[in-house]
This record gives sequence, C-alpha cells and structure tokens, in this order.
Amino acid sequence: MSVSMYRASVPVFIRGLDVLVSLINKAEAHAKEKGIAETDVTAARLFDDMLPFTGQIQRASDTSKLSAVRLSGVEAPSFDDTETTFAELRERLTNTLSYLKSIDETTLEGSETREVTLKQRAGELTFSGSDYLFLFALPNFYFHIVTAYDILRHLGVPVGKLDYLGALQKA
Repeated sequence: MSVSMYRASVPVFIRGLDVLVSLINKAEAHAKEKGIAETDVTAARLFDDMLPFTGQIQRASDTSKLSAVRLSGVEAPSFDDTETTFAELRERLTNTLSYLKSIDETTLEGSETREVTLKQRAGELTFSGSDYLFLFALPNFYFHIVTAYDILRHLGVPVGKLDYLGALQKA
C-alpha cells in the first residue's frame, strides 16, 4: 500500500500543530504557577542567534501552510509574525489548522512530481514535490517543533517526550 502525498503532509502538519498548542497550554500553566512573566517564556531562546519561542511557532505555522500551498496550489492566509502572547500564538495555530483542514485530499494528487522551487539567499533550490516534502518541508517543520519544545524544557516547563510525540492514536 502506498502513502499519498496528502497523508504524508496535511495530517502530519495538523498533528504537529496540535502538539504545539498543547505545549503552549503547558507553558502558560507553568508560567502562571511559577509567577513567570508571559514574555519571559514567549521571548526565550536557546542561543542568541536562534529565534525565540514565538519565532519557532511562527516558522512551524509558515512551514506547514507554505508546504501545503506548494503541494496543493490552495492559497493560504498570511500572518504578520507579530504574536507575543500565548493567546496570540494559539490563535495563529488555530488559523493555520483551519486552513490545513480546508484542503481537499484531491488537490494533492500528482503533487509528488510537481516541481517546487525555493528561492534561497544562495540561489534557487528545485525539488520534485516528494523530495520537497521529505527532504525539506518535514525536516524543517519538525526542527521548529522540537526547538520550541527544547526552549520550554530549558525553562523548566514540565514537558516530556510524550508531550512532543502527541496523541499516539487517531481520535
């Protein structure tokens, strides 16, 4: 049995964004319990040249929706990257999830051979749709989720591997 491009992308992105919503909820509860200012969490970063927690959420959102656009052709909403609070980050993820859930599976049919070109500082990268998804989009998406998770762990938020993995059974 083969796995469709839809199954390998949209539900994976939805699951990852659901994990981020859960991590945000745990971070917010921890901050309230410990008397930590919300912005001390949302602006936290692992190292000076890395994006803060907000940036990790924003990039995971962007990676999922732009990947879906590139593979399906279904236009996505644009966000301004101005979120600074837990509520604003949750709203961004909710909006991204709504977009992803609106994508019909048939729009990704044949996308494994679609040409995807990314403009980078060093030049253009061109992939087949399947190479784009598996070599660029998914690794990039997971990088930002795990970095958001790591920031929270570094701050002492009580999250563990199962929080990162998310629900292990389909709802």
